[in-house]
Amino acid sequence: MQIYPAAERPAQDVDPQYFTGDVSMQPLVTAPAPARLRGVSVSFQPGARTAWHTHPLGQTLIVTAGNGLAQVEGEAIRPLSVGDVVWFEPGEKHWHGAAPDSAMTHIALQEAQDGSAVTWLEHVTDAQYAGG
Repeated sequence: MQIYPAAERPAQDVDPQYFTGDVSMQPLVTAPAPARLRGVSVSFQPGARTAWHTHPLGQTLIVTAGNGLAQVEGEAIRPLSVGDVVWFEPGEKHWHGAAPDSAMTHIALQEAQDGSAVTWLEHVTDAQYAGG
């Protein structure tokens, strides 16, 4: 058993290359091999969001606070609320973040393949975020 004390996992700033707006991330777990699980708690201020991205083995989000938005490429933007659980298929291009008028926090769980759990792509434009 391993315990990861909260005091040893402080929130970190995120790379603006992969996020728009005010976002912080708190690492939760990076399981040792042969396990591949990685988990983070991500807090988005209103209007903040990820860039488009994919995950080689998929991703699960669990919304723990506030209201957010998520979109798969080519589909409508979907609202997210506390308690919602989202599954993105492996390789599915998507983004997620806070609603324009609400902060949002979610736990993100994904597995790494060949050491990588995410492939980052282009930023979500303001027009895309607005649904245009």
